[in-house]
Amino acid sequence: MSAIDIKSPKPCGKQGLSIHKLYKKLFYAFSTFFLSLLSLIFLVWLILHPSKPEFSLREANLYQLNLSGPHLLNSSIQLTLLSKNPNKKVGIYYDQLQVYASYKGQQITVYTSLPPFYQGHEESNLLTASLVGAGLPVASSFGYEVGRDQTAGKLVLSLKMNGRLRWKVGTWVSGRYRFNINCISVMDFGPTIPSGPLSSKQGSQCSTTI
Repeated sequence: MSAIDIKSPKPCGKQGLSIHKLYKKLFYAFSTFFLSLLSLIFLVWLILHPSKPEFSLREANLYQLNLSGPHLLNSSIQLTLLSKNPNKKVGIYYDQLQVYASYKGQQITVYTSLPPFYQGHEESNLLTASLVGAGLPVASSFGYEVGRDQTAGKLVLSLKMNGRLRWKVGTWVSGRYRFNINCISVMDFGPTIPSGPLSSKQGSQCSTTI
């Protein structure tokens, strides 16, 4: 009679140990890949982390600021802003831009929209806007505040802009981020109302929040 060679099955304990080792290797491989990906993203963020755009007020001209009634204001302002992208590797898309003026916390012009535009690496752009207000309601103390500033010889206006921006790196474009610009214009205001406009040509830096 010939001998029959029957291989005995491997113990279940050894099979479970092999599967455990396989899962362990897969876990280590996935962890290494995930950490490498996070390190790469962090490195790119460090290199390309965008700086906020810079804005400065180049010129502001006040042509009209008078009351047509006890609480109704007429105003007309022309302004020029300088916008600069300080980033060397990041472009900026500007959308939904709106500009207006305020005086002592009161809005004195309606919103004026500016067309959207793209700003390349380290580029600068001049933005001009005509701001008007016709019959805008103001507080009863508005005339008194303007008269007091006229006596002091200085009129301080806040020229503001808000909108959305998107960062562009290569072909990638980020989502939209809301930003706000606030520029302070100090105008010489004589003891009598001048026949010409009040002007401010300071080149003052504006604050930017995102």
